[in-house]
Amino acid sequence: MNPYLPHLAEIRKIIRETDANDVKTFEVVFLDEAVRKGFRYKPGQFAQVSVFGVEEAPISITSSPTQKGYLEFSIKRMGTVTTALHNATEGMIIGVRGPYGNSFPIEDMEGKNIIFIGGGIGLAPLRSLINFMLHEENRDKFEDIMIIYGARSPGDLVFKWELKKWEKREDVNYFVTVDKGDGKWRGRVGFVPAVLMEVAPSPKNAVAITCGPPIMIKFVIQNLQELGFTPEQIVTTLEMRMKCGIGKCGRCNIGSKYVCRDGPVFTYKELQVMPKEY
Repeated sequence: MNPYLPHLAEIRKIIRETDANDVKTFEVVFLDEAVRKGFRYKPGQFAQVSVFGVEEAPISITSSPTQKGYLEFSIKRMGTVTTALHNATEGMIIGVRGPYGNSFPIEDMEGKNIIFIGGGIGLAPLRSLINFMLHEENRDKFEDIMIIYGARSPGDLVFKWELKKWEKREDVNYFVTVDKGDGKWRGRVGFVPAVLMEVAPSPKNAVAITCGPPIMIKFVIQNLQELGFTPEQIVTTLEMRMKCGIGKCGRCNIGSKYVCRDGPVFTYKELQVMPKEY
């Protein structure tokens, strides 16, 4: 198949995620039944989403492969394509091609304690893996699951209804925080890296997965190492470096690596031997 050819898909549902309305989740269904049934992806992969007459952009798939019949993309309004999508209405036809990139190393995580550390819209790619692991078919493959998530304000928290579901689960250690509260906020206030040190998860038989603003990731990785996590135990994604999807345009390369093809998921050990361009 032509790797540049998008499949037609309909936006079936649009969910407003933030008070500022700068993040929306799009539920998308392929028009072709064969494509709908045959599309396979793993948590951590992404797709190229096209707004016809505008452009296309690489977007992480935030739904879990355990959710059948549709895809979800959570998109922050930032540029030409994302703005066009934010102006879209339910029923609009868009293009989707993929999936691309590698995925989270799920097999290597089986039998281990999992710590998710997310910030803002960075929870989107983590959500795919979280819901995959929490699914009844997969939950017993993993040990303790911890979720640490934060945003700038209560209004910037995404997936609010799902956060409540995770909080209520007895098999999840859940911590949510905001940089600054408001008059209604009664939860934790503090930056994600500081909350990580407060919670202090053990590195024993554990893997930590983080995604969020670059400055958050930087300090999260530093704090994880201080807690005793080795570079092999730390996994992150280089979402901002993705471009064409198949590593042909060269705009995603970091040294000899192409984020679209070799990533976007990397262990910190892999990042340590790459040029500091990420």
